[in-house]
Amino acid sequence: MSESESESVGAADTAPKSAFAYRAFVLYWLARFFNSFAIQIVSVAVGWQIYDETRNPFLLGMVGLVQFAPALLFVLATGAVADRYDRRVVMGLCIALEAICAASLGVFWVLHTAEVDIGHPIWPVFVILTLFGLARAFLTPSLQALAANLVPREAFANAVAWNSSAMQASFTIGPAIGGLLYGISFQVPYIVAFAMFCVAMVLSALIPRTSQRSSGEKRSVETMLAGVRYIRSNPVVLGAITLDLFAVLLGGVMALLPVFARDILDAGPMGLGLLRSAAGVGALLTAIYLVRNPIRNHAGRIMFAGVAVYGLSIAVFGLSTTLWLSIPMLFLMGAADMLSVNVRATLIQLATPDDVRGRVSAVNSVFIGASNEVGEFRAGTMAALVGAVPAVVIGGAGAIGIAALWARLFPDLYNKQKVT
Repeated sequence: MSESESESVGAADTAPKSAFAYRAFVLYWLARFFNSFAIQIVSVAVGWQIYDETRNPFLLGMVGLVQFAPALLFVLATGAVADRYDRRVVMGLCIALEAICAASLGVFWVLHTAEVDIGHPIWPVFVILTLFGLARAFLTPSLQALAANLVPREAFANAVAWNSSAMQASFTIGPAIGGLLYGISFQVPYIVAFAMFCVAMVLSALIPRTSQRSSGEKRSVETMLAGVRYIRSNPVVLGAITLDLFAVLLGGVMALLPVFARDILDAGPMGLGLLRSAAGVGALLTAIYLVRNPIRNHAGRIMFAGVAVYGLSIAVFGLSTTLWLSIPMLFLMGAADMLSVNVRATLIQLATPDDVRGRVSAVNSVFIGASNEVGEFRAGTMAALVGAVPAVVIGGAGAIGIAALWARLFPDLYNKQKVT
């Protein structure tokens, strides 16, 4: 933040509490929206093409795993980069790499379909997705940590709600648009995603330079581990992060949506887009509600209730054989998940000093990646062994069990009244 902006947002009593009162945040929010939207379009296109080509649910799980692997391997470096270098620059470079990956995927599928001397194996897709995951691994900590530099503390809860709405709007619209674009032609989703990544890159370049505290420590393994040490020393933050890790790891269902859309619900690519969008709609409406009605009391209990309802809706979805029951269950899943996400994201960022925020965000992003990507790998592997329906139902029941267990293991988190 510039010096003049710092003065304007420094007074706690007079600073606007709406994050959209700050131009830097508006640019950041738009960049994040376009980036997330493009990721969703790519995800729908890749998932459908791989399953359509192979009919192998295990490979759907691998899509998530190869994207998560870079975040795990480079967890210490990604956080240190976010704390040491200009987070806006890191953000722009990572989005540029995402754009290159989207273009590469489009070119590959064109050549693959035309059978232009690359053979039939689809392993190059996983190489490109690994690079895509590498870009997202370095992007996430910088993206998360940058938000706290763009608005004052009093507006941060509102900023988290707006960020959640951007993510969920992309989760809502992106898959449906991705399915529609794929229905036009398999090349179109990658062209549109590339264009949106370019827009996000330009917007990130327009964000004003911010003040960014640095610990001034020399680079070493010890400084890189500062985020891990901080999380271990704070049971509330530790409990919030690990609750998400295990609940979503067990409850992961999104990777199996192509299986349900094609083989169980007979819904086709447009149906797949609707299924992927349903969770986003529920989360988006919840996020919009939270923008104007932030959680003020009983934050911990609301978060745990959200996780329990999340697990229940997944279990019912797994048992459903009709599209019109499956869509409401995914809607409820998204709404419940947003409650817990809102509490967790606000709590973690506000509880973390700025000089280690990038490293804490990096560890948090690995946990989120583990819950999402490894959770999808778990779902794909289990579906290959016992079938898609048991894999989803058992996962939903497991998420409910995790909520009950964590409420006992982390009573301070369960009884947490406020997140600010």
